[in-house]
Amino acid sequence: MNVIKDWAYKNLKGDPVIWFIVFLLSMLSILVVYSSTGSLAYKMMEGDTEYYLFKHSALVMLSLLAMWVAHKIDYRYYAKLSRLALWLSLPLLLFTWQFGTNINEASRWITIPLINQAFQPSDLAKLALVITLASMLSKRQKSIDDFQKAIIPVLVWIGLICALIAMTNVSTAILLFGTCMLMLFIGRVPMKYLAILMIIGVIAGGLALTFGQRTGTAVSRVQSFFDEDETPFQAKQAYIAIATGGLTGKGPGQSDQRNYLPHPYSDFVFAIVLEEYGLIGGISVLFLYLALLYRGMKAAAESHRAYGGLLSAGLSFALVMQAMVNMGVAVGLGPITGLPLPLISMGGTSQLFTGLALGIILSVSRGEIDDIGSPLANNFKAKERIKEAA
Repeated sequence: MNVIKDWAYKNLKGDPVIWFIVFLLSMLSILVVYSSTGSLAYKMMEGDTEYYLFKHSALVMLSLLAMWVAHKIDYRYYAKLSRLALWLSLPLLLFTWQFGTNINEASRWITIPLINQAFQPSDLAKLALVITLASMLSKRQKSIDDFQKAIIPVLVWIGLICALIAMTNVSTAILLFGTCMLMLFIGRVPMKYLAILMIIGVIAGGLALTFGQRTGTAVSRVQSFFDEDETPFQAKQAYIAIATGGLTGKGPGQSDQRNYLPHPYSDFVFAIVLEEYGLIGGISVLFLYLALLYRGMKAAAESHRAYGGLLSAGLSFALVMQAMVNMGVAVGLGPITGLPLPLISMGGTSQLFTGLALGIILSVSRGEIDDIGSPLANNFKAKERIKEAA
């Protein structure tokens, strides 16, 4: 036990509570995904019911590795990398809109040649926009009232990225837009400029609904949510799963609705959590996400730099709000979306970028002093001292 503690102390820096939450949710993810994909694996993989278990477990390990690597790097380096990633995401989003791979009746993916794996450019664009926005706002704090120099570049990037994402994924675009609004508010952007951003958002949303792929789906889902006479099939099956789960649930691997509920391993994984682990399990998961938000905001409040605070706040809010939307859909509090539950749902790109986002939050929580003393960090500090001396 002492060996494990010593290893964790030397290798897992940053907020220990965030590490603990991530490990708990990752272990739950493996259990729930294994349970919810058993029947699917039996049908699709010629009886190999462990296929998705091993595949998902490998992806969970990969996301944890990405998280570990990201948290070792000084978070200030991500500002430079994010601008390159943001420019790269523009052609990728355009290509996805026109020529994307169709999976589950949505063209949100690009199939990577040679390895034949699907990649979702919106995940890259989301992470890059939040990091870039944090960097831009932090650099413009002294001139935040200058609309032309400080605000317009920010609004252009938000409107452009959100509109391109909305062409194929309306719910993700809305959530990202809300995250950007929060970051602008925290970044002391005047309310009148936030109102302008709302107008830009409405225009971008209108264009996306006019020319995008998911207009009909988005409209029909909203209409179905407000239709009191007819409940969508997915929602019915989710309600049955929740109702039969009761207070303590049926137990791990004992779900019945996994055989009827569409996408029980991704969009509606929380319904499986409630069915197998009951109301107690569901509330526990909700508490873990709220605790993750609190610790992310705590790291933001304790950061010595505006960039670190905005970065941790933006990433924490984006992750937890996505979780709240996913859980809200499962229990009938909102229209059906295609948003996965971070850290729990089965997925490839989404898991990897979730790990990267959490690693960056942990990098911020480490503070300004790098205890590791890597050459990369020391070089960065030296440059900072030179700038301050100049």
